[in-house]
Amino acid sequence: MQTIRQTVHGGRFLRGMIIAGLLLGSCAALARGAPPAAATASRTLEATFPSVSYGWAQVERWRDNSSLFAPDDYLSDGRNNQDGPRATFFGTTQPASSRFLLYYAPGWNTGSKPVPVLLVHGANDNADRAWAAPNSGSNCGATPCPSTGMMQALAGQGYRVFAINFANKQGDNYYWSETISDAVEIIKTRTGAAQVDVVAWSKGAFAARQYASSVYKTGGTPYAGNIRRLVLLGGPNKGLDYTFRHGILPSIGAYPLCGVNANGPAAHSTLLCYGVWSSHPELTIYTTSSGNYFPGQKQMLYRWDGLYGLDTAQQDWYTTYYGGWGYASYSDGIDVAVNQGSLVNTIRSHGIAAGVRTYLYCGGMNDIPGIYNEATGPSDGLVFTASCSDTTGISTLGGKVTNNSLNHLKLAWNSSVVGQVQSWLAAP
Repeated sequence: MQTIRQTVHGGRFLRGMIIAGLLLGSCAALARGAPPAAATASRTLEATFPSVSYGWAQVERWRDNSSLFAPDDYLSDGRNNQDGPRATFFGTTQPASSRFLLYYAPGWNTGSKPVPVLLVHGANDNADRAWAAPNSGSNCGATPCPSTGMMQALAGQGYRVFAINFANKQGDNYYWSETISDAVEIIKTRTGAAQVDVVAWSKGAFAARQYASSVYKTGGTPYAGNIRRLVLLGGPNKGLDYTFRHGILPSIGAYPLCGVNANGPAAHSTLLCYGVWSSHPELTIYTTSSGNYFPGQKQMLYRWDGLYGLDTAQQDWYTTYYGGWGYASYSDGIDVAVNQGSLVNTIRSHGIAAGVRTYLYCGGMNDIPGIYNEATGPSDGLVFTASCSDTTGISTLGGKVTNNSLNHLKLAWNSSVVGQVQSWLAAP
């Protein structure tokens, strides 16, 4: 019991584990054969907001009218709700998955660059913190956090910059992919451009790549040839298994009885906290009778235990990964979650359209403040560098950088990254 109690108290630092939710959060993978029926795009502009914080020029709320979208599951304790100005723009803390926000940067209609840029944030995040004000959230991967970000830097160089904000912070990547296609088409209409450059980070990189690879469901939209360049920052191109490879630590971050309430998925449906057994299947990465609260995280799962050994120093490391009862937990194991809807192999096998020049920027420093960093292999603190830098399915690779001085969170705003992104966007 003393071992368990020490582990849980040690987990107090996991109050920062909410950042792990940037990646860690279903649908069955697409079968080979005829593609699903595609949607005829129909979008409705619901509201425009001209007064916006953090330097944006305006925000619009849109609805995709496709039959693709189904109601999302939101956790009853509100940890996955929209907050701040996003809740105001959505008109609710729990918006339907078919809604999204489109942010406009200053100069969106006057910038000198011919190809507009769409910025795509990651899980448990928003367009404000990711791109305009890294200091507006709880963690930016450094101290202090800058007050401006990629948006201001690109707009200042004459780029016509936009950003998307998704309805569900841990949403299904089929939905995220679809709304990315919506945003690209709206930007084309607004600017008159034939194509858009997409800069996407973390889980947003996975969803953007999914769209460019034409991985969609009935009611969704196949890739329409409307992306010129795709820049993926810290993307899990070969997936990740962080939720499962560190014993009970990530689940401690999610369980309320353990005192953290981070917005990231647990591997355990039952967990022992401070001597009390607690059951929360709704907090897991699995689809259960309680619902499917982290579909987008499940879709990014991939087993890495064949290359990098597990974190065997942690409580219940074996049963967490492979399934079963441990001393302090129960997990169904990673294979059950993978079989419920991982899209990693599907997206890699479909491949990004050849006309999309793709760029990868990866981190190699596992020093994110406030979380249990991924140290079982070279990583940016969350994503293995080998996953981020994997090029399978990328037929037109424009460039690849691994910066061993940056962690996962810095990849969205660090000046080295911004400079490289500018260089890639400007290259002939």
